[in-house]
Amino acid sequence: MPHRLPCWPATVRPLLILTKSPRCLLALLVVVLAVSGCAVPLPWKDAQQLAVERERYGLTADQRINEIRKQAKAARAAGGSEQAAYAKELAGETLAEHDPRVRAEIVSVAAGLDEPAARAICVGGLDDPDATVRTAACDAWVEIGGEEAVRHIAHRYRSDEDIDVRLYAIRSLGKLGDASAVPVLAEALEAPDPAVQYRAVASLKEVSGRDFGNDVNVWREWAADPQSVGPSWSLAETWRKLF
Repeated sequence: MPHRLPCWPATVRPLLILTKSPRCLLALLVVVLAVSGCAVPLPWKDAQQLAVERERYGLTADQRINEIRKQAKAARAAGGSEQAAYAKELAGETLAEHDPRVRAEIVSVAAGLDEPAARAICVGGLDDPDATVRTAACDAWVEIGGEEAVRHIAHRYRSDEDIDVRLYAIRSLGKLGDASAVPVLAEALEAPDPAVQYRAVASLKEVSGRDFGNDVNVWREWAADPQSVGPSWSLAETWRKLF
């Protein structure tokens, strides 16, 4: 037998027959229930039904992300063996997780856990099949920092087939602010793609703390000998080059 709302006003029943659009029908349902004072709970507000669906289908991606953040915060606060155990648990979840948004979040929180399993997650994230996760892994290594981070991000720049990820990796090398990134950025100056060259120049400015303008040749000269003072750009020289 079809479900029937117990307090549906008789004056509205003809409207249901005339209403062909599901969206219009839904809007009509909300208005009539509010006006008529029906005690029937709206289906998307039924907590028991939501609990049943959660048990049947599991948490949504947003819910899983929130849970990961809460658990990671608790693990960091606990430290020691509990943090190590949670890092290993995250590693297992990464392998089983099908949603790239959730995998990206796992990589992000792993960067804040100083554990071997967490570092393994950050390394693996750089080779994830989804570009979103690979860029999240670049951010994770920026947070970790150091020469190891330069090495991993440089490999992502050199090996990734997605130009957006490669550009993101170059940008991440600049954010690291580590002098060991200069050779990789100098290599990027030789790329045939002007976008890669431009991003390499921007990152060299961050790493060196200097600004020699946007002339790629000038930065090539400096990168060949970073200990040199470099060209001095006066206001007069800038105007002369413009005109």
